[in-house]
Amino acid sequence: MVRLQRSNTDKIEDADIIVIGVPDESKSHAKRKGTSRAPDVLRIASNESEFFERGGKRIPTFPMRGTFEHKRIFDAGNVASKQELRKMVSDIVSRGKLPVMIGGDHSLTTETLHAASGALGKKLSLLYFDAHPDFVSSTRNYYGSVLTDSAQSLNLRKSVLIGTRAAEPEEIENAKVAGLKIVNPLDVVELGVKRIAQMIKTRTAGSKTYISVDLDCVDPASAPGVSVPSPAGLAAIDLIYLLNSIISGGNVIGIDIVELTPDYDVNGMTAALAARILSECIASV
Repeated sequence: MVRLQRSNTDKIEDADIIVIGVPDESKSHAKRKGTSRAPDVLRIASNESEFFERGGKRIPTFPMRGTFEHKRIFDAGNVASKQELRKMVSDIVSRGKLPVMIGGDHSLTTETLHAASGALGKKLSLLYFDAHPDFVSSTRNYYGSVLTDSAQSLNLRKSVLIGTRAAEPEEIENAKVAGLKIVNPLDVVELGVKRIAQMIKTRTAGSKTYISVDLDCVDPASAPGVSVPSPAGLAAIDLIYLLNSIISGGNVIGIDIVELTPDYDVNGMTAALAARILSECIASV
């Protein structure tokens, strides 16, 4: 098994932050395949891009914001099934720890939202970074119906879609009916990333929040290795700024990073970006 070098504890019981790989793409309809290989590819990218070797020592790089000091991180490896994932997330959230999932296709978010909401006994705010709303209701139980399939676990009036730019008509209608806020990349350019961050904080105030990052929210010039790329996406640094701003607020109860598709990556740049996102998220906790 490939293990994250950032993992610094040997037992899940001793950790505050637990990283879980979900090598599953069984509910993807994408023509580009291979997200099931992503968890270990992301781990390798992290181990190669975030450490220097000198004088026989491995030296970790620092995050841009936040810190790894006093953070107990455990890499739990890869789950064998969605049922195992749901049980793990429920147990982790119940103990006040933070699960961080690396996929895999986006349908894993349906499982983790059900588990986290059930463990807390309340509906969650969702920050969904994705080129697509994944709010299809005419077809269910796949990676394009995550919000429909998870609706009973969510307070959609305190949730936000961010980076959206490839929505189907029924998804826009579903979002309007549900009172779900959509922030597209033009909004970020027009209003500025700092104002968007404040708007998100205001909307999710007082609510436990789950963050889901589909790497296709980023412009494919920076993240070509995704299953359904869409032009004119978010800048990678704007995404990381928003994640840092939100996570450092303290109400986040789960994070996932999904849809890395290694076979379509270019020189490992998407994998390295995913590794950076993972590290900056953990450092921001």
